Amino acid sequence: MRFMQGRYGVYGPDLLNRFLLGAALALMVFSLFVRWRVAYWIAFAFLIYAYFRMFSKNYTKRYAENQAFIKHTAKLRGFIGTQKNMMRQRKTHHIYKCPDCGQKIRIPRGKGKIAVRCPKCNTEFIKKS
Repeated sequence: MRFMQGRYGVYGPDLLNRFLLGAALALMVFSLFVRWRVAYWIAFAFLIYAYFRMFSKNYTKRYAENQAFIKHTAKLRGFIGTQKNMMRQRKTHHIYKCPDCGQKIRIPRGKGKIAVRCPKCNTEFIKKS
């Protein structure tokens, strides 16, 4: 515990470190099946960099690196989160698009054919739920 005092990774890995560790693991497994040495060395470099970041005492630099990573991956993480949410809702709801304006409308499953009214443009259309 005393060794980790004053280190950046004392509160656990941040988002960039989790990405580096996950990518290193994925590349190492990939290199086992493909026998591509470059993937192994890239994974090893990711692992070394992740541990360097964890044991670093330069908080401001590591924080800035993590914030830059978060900023550059925000759109991708948002898209993935939206897709996960939609997949979770598919068990209980249908998601349709309005034919006029393209607004997504969520309809509960198991109600038969129903008339759906778009909340944005008030267009009414019939869909099976």
